[in-house]
Amino acid sequence: MLKTLLAAGLALLGLAAAAPAAAGDPVYVVKDCPADWPTDVRTVECGTLTVDETRGAADSRRIDIAVVRVRASRPFQDANGQALPPVVVFHGGPGGALVGGVGRRLGFWRDRPDADPMAAIDQDWIYFDQRGGGQSTPSMDCPGVELTDAGLPSAQDAEGLTDCLKRYADQGVQLSQYNAAVIAQDVADLARALGLPKVDLYGGSYGPRIQAAVITHAPQIVRVAVMDSPWPPEGNWAVHTPEQVATAVRIILGKCAAQSECDARHPNLTARFEANAREWLAGPRTGADGKARTVEDLAAFLMDTTYDRQGVRRLPADLEKIIGGDLSPVAAIAEDRTYYFEGQHMAHLCKEELPFESKAALVAGAAGDPIAEVSVPSLSRLFDVCAAIDVGAADPVENAPVHTAIPTLFIAAEIDPGCPPALTRAAAANYRDSQVMIVTNATHGVTGQNACAARAARDFLRDPTKAVDQTCLPAADTPLVFSED
Repeated sequence: MLKTLLAAGLALLGLAAAAPAAAGDPVYVVKDCPADWPTDVRTVECGTLTVDETRGAADSRRIDIAVVRVRASRPFQDANGQALPPVVVFHGGPGGALVGGVGRRLGFWRDRPDADPMAAIDQDWIYFDQRGGGQSTPSMDCPGVELTDAGLPSAQDAEGLTDCLKRYADQGVQLSQYNAAVIAQDVADLARALGLPKVDLYGGSYGPRIQAAVITHAPQIVRVAVMDSPWPPEGNWAVHTPEQVATAVRIILGKCAAQSECDARHPNLTARFEANAREWLAGPRTGADGKARTVEDLAAFLMDTTYDRQGVRRLPADLEKIIGGDLSPVAAIAEDRTYYFEGQHMAHLCKEELPFESKAALVAGAAGDPIAEVSVPSLSRLFDVCAAIDVGAADPVENAPVHTAIPTLFIAAEIDPGCPPALTRAAAANYRDSQVMIVTNATHGVTGQNACAARAARDFLRDPTKAVDQTCLPAADTPLVFSED
């Protein structure tokens, strides 16, 4: 995978080369950016942060973390005339990536300069691929393994992922060192290497889980944080997720039932889909195309569709197809179930999520609700993988709520099967100077789909002491617009 990134920063180069680094010190080196990235949009600097894989170990090998810094086009100054610190951006997953997509972001900003109010205008934005994935090294991808937020679709995928992780361990990768707590120290080292006394934090989905670790383990470097569709440390990854998916489905179908036209097209849809879900739980279903699909395929469909702003609008029509034997909506989701760096994903879950949960609690929570029970088989396999690999003991602090006075803006979607608004409200209660936005009809990844939320995030970063404007949000009773296409 492409590892080297960009460069237009003699200052950074000078900083990195100013003095010989001691063994174990973080080292930042500027690299060339990909030649096909636009150069007429922002000043962009690419680099690699090199750190110890295992901090404190005398014989630790060194690993590389891919970084891109996009310079602000019009740096904003606060009331004291001070420039704002850079924003460090955290990708979701775990097992996502950011660096490879910066070129596309630059192209988008060039073609639509006013479409993104947070497009590195006020502050520098620093993108990085968290250790273990993306263009960082090692990058623990597991080709051939299918994995989604609904879990592992088959026993073969569980076996393949287990074997993949064991191969990385045999190659010398310390699986215990790829998790939120260690990444928090990477962020602190990045700030140190770049000479940044303070940074702001911004992330979505699992990104806020890493932000929470930075706030816990390196609070001295954080000025403010923005968390979009946040996953807090105290959340249960598998346990209660089936119920959250079922809740999201019922919210959407309830919005359909509340509209006469949608209700007439899809009468009594919730009850009919519950009956259909029971049929899926009894065994594979064969579609009109003659191909069999499993309950795990349906689980992935429900999770991914209720995450997606277009998917929620199509859900009643898609469920009608599924109930009628046309399984094409399920098949479409099944075509793309390899969007994570699977090894990185599981290293996080096995260290800091699943040790605090159990397969028995997963099953018990979903029992009696056929829509929830659909997600149990694929999520159960996550526990099987973790039982077969060694990532070290879990620290209870990584499952505890964060208590802090660092100003934080929480933005959550009304419809979110993975990071529901109730979880956001509970987490925010422990952030003394927090603000919370819950956006009606929005789905996962709010600032990318709601201009009001994006402006609020920018305003908060400018001045976290002011209440963000929520008057531009849709009212709680705003109908959801459905699509039959």
